Amino acid sequence: MDALQVDLAKLRRDANLTQSIEDVDKIIEQLEKAREAIVEDPNSASITLAKLQNPLKHGFDKVNEDLKKVYKGHTTYGKALDKNFPVKALPTDYDALASHPTLINRAIAMHLLREGQFSVASTFLEEAQDNPPHPEPTPGTPNPAEEDETDLTTLKSRELQDKFSNMYKILHELKARNLHPAIEWARANSSELEKRGSNLEFELSKLQFVWLFLGPSVNGLPDDIHNGLPGALQYAKEHFQRFQIRFLRDIQQLATAMAYRSNLRDSPYYRTFDTETAWDDVSSSFTREFCSLLGLSAESPLYIAATAGAIALPTLLKLASIVKEKRTEWTTQNELPVEIALPRSMIFHAIFVCPVSKEQTTELNPPMMMPCGHVVAKESLQRLSKGSRFKCPYCPNESQPKDAREIIL
Repeated sequence: MDALQVDLAKLRRDANLTQSIEDVDKIIEQLEKAREAIVEDPNSASITLAKLQNPLKHGFDKVNEDLKKVYKGHTTYGKALDKNFPVKALPTDYDALASHPTLINRAIAMHLLREGQFSVASTFLEEAQDNPPHPEPTPGTPNPAEEDETDLTTLKSRELQDKFSNMYKILHELKARNLHPAIEWARANSSELEKRGSNLEFELSKLQFVWLFLGPSVNGLPDDIHNGLPGALQYAKEHFQRFQIRFLRDIQQLATAMAYRSNLRDSPYYRTFDTETAWDDVSSSFTREFCSLLGLSAESPLYIAATAGAIALPTLLKLASIVKEKRTEWTTQNELPVEIALPRSMIFHAIFVCPVSKEQTTELNPPMMMPCGHVVAKESLQRLSKGSRFKCPYCPNESQPKDAREIIL
């Protein structure tokens, strides 16, 4: 992968269209000057056009050279991709998603809505409803047809599209350094945010205070009593009182920092007033909380699944070649036969390995906690108990299978 990154860096540096565009602009500039000269003196048309032949030929040759470099760069990078990602077919005997077609359609439609592609999502949903998919039962997998038959019409509702449209409008305003729409949204949903333990509303108000405090030279707002230190103080008086119970210490730090206004860069509070990453942070927090109130994750599940699959693909391709060479098979359908190193951001739940069977638990074989507090997989519990009273394999306590409780890690 390191070699591929090097080739990608070369492609970005040498095989881009920047130089080609500059050369084309030069040709256009020469043609425009010639046109202006001919307009001013029509009798000089023949001479002007004659003088233009060699520069134009040189310009077009230069553009062709630029395009050759681009073509060469893309060809080289294509070979590097083929070398690092050879085309190999994975075994398709087991398709875990064959019995989830409606769920997949829902994930695609929701991804389009989250990306603001409302017209595309609407067309997709209409075609999905006109041609409903037919689930195909997968051996060894419970038939989720009833669960998958989610009403896709809810995704077509104008209300949901309006909510995502509003989210993008607020994010656009945040990008333009305007916090007011985001603060208004957080204030309107303050009760739901507090139930979640969210501090989004205060973080937005805090950034608004900092933004005003930095003054016109930084925030570009009008130089009046509503900006700079007077504007920040007035904003704090009007809006910080409601946050005193939960965020008193933060408010005290903001107030104390005013004493260092003349030498803020060397003060202990410089980080508080450094907004270099603050806008990206509040945008991410806003997106996360907005989606959470809709019962959705901050990231698109489809995007995460596709990205995780791309990360796992090289390992799975290598495993497939080994399995084919050794003439062996995967021993289970519900878990991967090798460990896939995913980023921390893509690990959403703990993975429990049964200490008795040494296998990972699944939905069909969940972790079960016995009264003594020890945990084993459900299948291991059934083998140990055989339907009657049994002894814990890790302590002297005895219990009944019915006393065990499924736990969620």
